[in-house]
Amino acid sequence: MDSILDKGYAEEITNAESETKNERIWYLPHHGVRHPVKEKLRVVFDCGASFGGTSLNQELLQGPDLTSSLIGVLLRFRQEMVAMLADVEAMFYQVQVSDSETDLLRFLWWPHGDYSQQLVEHKMKVQIFGATSSQSVATFAMQKCALDFGEEFRQEAVQTKLLAKGGFRKTKWSSNSRKLLNTIPASERAHGFQDLDLDQDYLPLERALGIQWCAETDKFKFKINIKERPHTRRGLLSLVSSIFDPLGLLAPVILPAKRLLQEICHLKYSRDEELPDSIIKIWTKWLSGLKQLDGFGVDRCIKTRLFGSSVSAQLHHFADASEDAYGTASYLVLHTSKSDTHSTLLMARARVAPLKTPTVPRLELTAATVAVKMDKLLRKELEVELVDCFLD
Repeated sequence: MDSILDKGYAEEITNAESETKNERIWYLPHHGVRHPVKEKLRVVFDCGASFGGTSLNQELLQGPDLTSSLIGVLLRFRQEMVAMLADVEAMFYQVQVSDSETDLLRFLWWPHGDYSQQLVEHKMKVQIFGATSSQSVATFAMQKCALDFGEEFRQEAVQTKLLAKGGFRKTKWSSNSRKLLNTIPASERAHGFQDLDLDQDYLPLERALGIQWCAETDKFKFKINIKERPHTRRGLLSLVSSIFDPLGLLAPVILPAKRLLQEICHLKYSRDEELPDSIIKIWTKWLSGLKQLDGFGVDRCIKTRLFGSSVSAQLHHFADASEDAYGTASYLVLHTSKSDTHSTLLMARARVAPLKTPTVPRLELTAATVAVKMDKLLRKELEVELVDCFLD
């Protein structure tokens, strides 16, 4: 909280403001939320707290969803050999709130956090964590910054110096390129990259939008934290849902657990009813197989170092179904002027068949529909000029 006040994101209410009668005043409760991985404490304002039958969030418009899709960002992250990550420092706090609206963001806090003193009124001057409109407003401001200052920088610098021009400073840099890391001050690198000897130390594991990325081997890694859960339908559902795999790279691993969960539903076990030994045995065997994922990795980049420049690209989608499940897999095939070819799995999807199982031909048509949707998604998100598309 001291940092928020020192940086001017919030200010103390003056005596004159305190005495002014204004109907547009709202006080927000707040609390600290600690990130489980980054161990960073963030102040979050409870804009959903109601008084007199309403809350601040009920009066705010959410605004359009301007955020790039997670899958789209991950797909573009895989396109080139050199990859880099960075965070926008205090993104919401870089966008000011008009003076006429700041009285709606009042809060109470002790001077310098000293609980023995009287509470003092403050007000936020910027977008806050907890307001339903903050995400849309901050994203719009960052995109407007890119438009306003785009002509001042080369295209390659649009996402670095340009954003800093509008107050969106990037920090916590990480990369698989030691040459690139050498150009970044150690204090501006991500935590695991700050004290490295870039001539000999092993580049650490980093998180890229929730996926583990080994910068040294340039591979996506999968390490699942298997916590002890009750042998119930709720316990199995909790474990399966905790596996984060937006690109479907672990679809063959997760599908057996989904089928087992469907079987439990078919047998009409309640959410917290203890499962029979026969199902627990299958569950335990599946769990033991998850440990093998520690040594499994998927190349981040869709190219190889020796491949060179591609002259054409194609999408190949494969769809199939059985009585139990259906799925699709989408590959990008690159061709060079030397007639070399390289293919990479981009995305996959696997789903269990409905409890009221339709015919296999109908499931095959369903799989084909999913493949068409994936083709549309990939064409939209990939920054690759595609010449052909094949569905099988």
